Amino acid sequence: MLHAVMLFILAGLAEIGGGYLIWLWLRESRPAWYGLTGGLILVLYGIIPTLQKFPSFGRVYAAYGGVFVILSVLWGWGIDRKTPDIYDWIGALICLAGVAVILWAPRQG
Repeated sequence: MLHAVMLFILAGLAEIGGGYLIWLWLRESRPAWYGLTGGLILVLYGIIPTLQKFPSFGRVYAAYGGVFVILSVLWGWGIDRKTPDIYDWIGALICLAGVAVILWAPRQG
């Protein structure tokens, strides 16, 4: 389980970080190397989820979506200095519950 969580966090940081660098390049006129670096990080993001042990692509990406929401709230708080409100935290907790159900609910066959 720790392996899965660490890969989800790594994927999230790669996706958000890569996207953020491209955002800075295009929206805030940073140098082109920001965009290039962001693009390379996004390629790594595409690879990281394939290291998950879960057999279903759709299930991995659905669960990752919940992790992405949580990490995005934390990124906004830590990097953009936008304090999450109660609804951000409630939404993040709902997503966390969804991740747990998707990945670890008992299934037949």
